[in-house]
Amino acid sequence: MTHSPAVLSVDLEFFTHLPAYRNARGRTDRDDIGLAAVDDLLAVFDDYDVSTTFFVVSDIAERHPDCVERVAAAGHEIASHTHRHRHLTTLDERERRDEIDRSRALLEDVTGTSVTGFRAPSFDTAADHFSMLAAAGYEYDSSIVPCRSIPGWYGGDHDIDSPVPATQVQSAAPATITELPVSAFPGLRLPLTGTWLRFFGPRYTTTGMRLLARRGICPILYVHPWEFADLPDVAGVPKRVYWHTGSWMRRSLLRILDGPFEFVTAQSAVESATESDGPASGTASDTAVGGQ
Repeated sequence: MTHSPAVLSVDLEFFTHLPAYRNARGRTDRDDIGLAAVDDLLAVFDDYDVSTTFFVVSDIAERHPDCVERVAAAGHEIASHTHRHRHLTTLDERERRDEIDRSRALLEDVTGTSVTGFRAPSFDTAADHFSMLAAAGYEYDSSIVPCRSIPGWYGGDHDIDSPVPATQVQSAAPATITELPVSAFPGLRLPLTGTWLRFFGPRYTTTGMRLLARRGICPILYVHPWEFADLPDVAGVPKRVYWHTGSWMRRSLLRILDGPFEFVTAQSAVESATESDGPASGTASDTAVGGQ
């Protein structure tokens, strides 16, 4: 059987990086919740012969360089998820540049590999997003979700479902950057993974993947290591953050990996699109996507 390509990326951040935690009134004395889950994910990916991309918050590479080194040594792509996991639109220009530049330099230093991909926390980007990425040496971005507008979250700005030159997202963007959008369920236009996997279950995600594959679209998914952990009860963190984490999420991951897909890196998906007769295009607004 020929398996369709898909990307199951990992946003390597800890529970304490979440805006929902940072804005909560309570606190935990554990600042590395999700760390142990990284090795669990590596073991599962090895069992299933999965190659993928870890979009890494680089302050984790500073505090736990051995963790990020193990990810790279296992053959997975290392990409950037900023340095501190701060929403980029809440920062001034100098701070945004530092988050983008510093993370790439740190990750390359720790792993000894080239870092060409970037994903913004909460898919939150500023108007100078693509120009900053190009100046820092990135080659692709994965900070757009072509979903309906979700109040308090993101979406409603773009209708791109396959890799496209960033110029099709923002006319003034540098031509050197490719945009790799994260997948939404066709028609329904809700994201396939992250919180939405935990809300609707693995059948929802795998059905959306199959529908996209039938259209010749490579599904781009994402999960977080903290979603596979047993989370502490912290006052003020919304209940949705806890919903179907831990063992439920671990079982759901296996359901997804059992599907008829060949899981590849984000970089591979970008390269496959650019090597084809031409990447699929969609309509897009002329501004970068925002987020919460």
